[in-house]
Amino acid sequence: MNLTRRSLLATVGMGVTAGLAACQRPQKPEPEPEPEPQEEPQPEPEPEVDLDEFADLAIDPNAWLYDEANDCYYQLGIPYCLMPGSEQYESLSIFVPGAYFEGTKKGRTYACTIAPDAKVGSFTAQTAPVVMPINSSSCSAQECPTSYSYAGLDRYLKAGLVYVYAGFRGRSGGYESTTQEYFSGGAPWPVVDLKAAVRCLRYNASVLPCNTDRIFVFGHGAGGGMGALLAVSGNSESYAPYLAQIGAATHDDQGEDLADQIYGCATWCPLTSYGAVDAAYEWMVGQYSSEGTRADDQWTKLLSSDLAYAYGDYVNGLGLVDGDGASLTLDRIEDGSFAAGSYYNYLTDLIAESAGHFLSHTQFPYTVLPRSDADPVFPGDPSLRLAPASTADTGEGETSEGVPGVRQVQATVYESIESYVSSLNGENRWLTYSAASETADVTGLWGFAQALRPAALEVCAYDAIDRSALANQLFGTDDQPTLHFDPLAASLIESNHETYAKAQGWDETVVSEWRGDLVELDTCEVSVADRVAMTDPLTFLLVDGEPSGVAPHWRINTGLLHEHAPLATVANLACALKGCSAVEDLAFEAVWDDDKVLVERQGGAEDNFVAWVVSSCPEPEQTEEPKESEEPSDEGENG
Repeated sequence: MNLTRRSLLATVGMGVTAGLAACQRPQKPEPEPEPEPQEEPQPEPEPEVDLDEFADLAIDPNAWLYDEANDCYYQLGIPYCLMPGSEQYESLSIFVPGAYFEGTKKGRTYACTIAPDAKVGSFTAQTAPVVMPINSSSCSAQECPTSYSYAGLDRYLKAGLVYVYAGFRGRSGGYESTTQEYFSGGAPWPVVDLKAAVRCLRYNASVLPCNTDRIFVFGHGAGGGMGALLAVSGNSESYAPYLAQIGAATHDDQGEDLADQIYGCATWCPLTSYGAVDAAYEWMVGQYSSEGTRADDQWTKLLSSDLAYAYGDYVNGLGLVDGDGASLTLDRIEDGSFAAGSYYNYLTDLIAESAGHFLSHTQFPYTVLPRSDADPVFPGDPSLRLAPASTADTGEGETSEGVPGVRQVQATVYESIESYVSSLNGENRWLTYSAASETADVTGLWGFAQALRPAALEVCAYDAIDRSALANQLFGTDDQPTLHFDPLAASLIESNHETYAKAQGWDETVVSEWRGDLVELDTCEVSVADRVAMTDPLTFLLVDGEPSGVAPHWRINTGLLHEHAPLATVANLACALKGCSAVEDLAFEAVWDDDKVLVERQGGAEDNFVAWVVSSCPEPEQTEEPKESEEPSDEGENG
């Protein structure tokens, strides 16, 4: 079954039209009735809203706390919805540069009003952007800080940014720490919670020293994928039932509608498009492996090949285009695999450009350290009180004081570019570099996968056959905490189970398990299959007509060695954004030889992010108002 979303929508539309036509019977013309006197149309009464409906979400301007040493006003644990599924997670904390407020001490707290003439960096209290971290690479729950720490906030607040750390529920449900009551989790609740937090900030816009139209999110891994989804699905009706269930604000105290569209998104190694990520992984690297579950006698080897083929059909149905508007598609080669075409060349060009930049900007001898297992931590996370923000590996013989679990490592040193490139090529010369032009060339994905990205994850890496992957939790329900969700895998297993049954390791129950899981309903009566679609950024970007609610500013970095986010799905997101008219600017970089999550070609991730936010929010040009005494000129354009 090779129906794409576009063709499916077209088919449904044709079916509805045909059904309506079939229900219409030809009728004899009837004489026209005498015209009756027309009554004046009465205006429809405007729907009434309760202006105090969300009054409990109002931020108390007399409840600010103040860190005099660092000149920071803050409030912790502000509820952002009326009926939270989890009081432990659904609240936010705000950290404000001190100059933006005029504060009067009232006992322990301060009564604050916005300082009209204050300026920090290039911003005023009326123009300051808001930045919100999504501090969860594995989509685990993010708890709002309940105690104050200034650790890590300096770079944000000194640039004039307002820092908001919003808690949210994670990839699975759980129990409240105080009451032990169960709360729902999984998709789409993390993004729903963040949308409610955005609405709460806008509900309180009049008492906050910032521009709540300029909200930026930033995250990594699965959290980066959540940020991308938040940034493309602004004001989507798909989320309305979920927002209503938690009592998210829908209008302000003047009755004006509140939006959850945001202004910008920075994401590192985002994990997105769960409905196609298994196929993308097999196409990128899995099909080139014959080990483990991809051994030739295993049924999962057959599934790996079929997923790689299915990815070709999937890509060809997306309608992706490059920066010049040319279609990106995959073509079959002589063995039937999709290993040619403009899309294939687009990815190999990305790899070659990244390699060329790395080799021309790296000083040799060059030392490679094995990756650290530690995730980066953004300010606001409680762990910042226990360990430094940086938990990178140290060199051989060194230790990292105060950071538990950091291991000693053996470094690999390459004396020259020639030795480095030679080590990657082995007996298969797939990468070449020209020092004269400072460019690299890549012959194909096979050599890249073999040398740098061998398949480290099993077949169905994200929707695990035994439902043991973290993403299986993301699409679970209250009754069944882990469920299958991959529609491509489900379709292939349904269609090819007789062939798979002839190979080793086959279990007939997987057919019914996948089929049944996709139709399971959550508390809003939405199926797993529909939840997969509504958590895919491409659903909102690749639509007929102009997409709405998409953030205008984007920054995407992905590491070519990062094993948990296939280059293909990240590249798909970037392509879809390039073709979206709502996107004003997109900075997309594939970073070579760096399998950390916060990958950067140069500099530190957080400093680069802050600089990007500042550059995305230029101050409006000041124009002189004409004096009242000045008369308009009678002269035309030509004087």
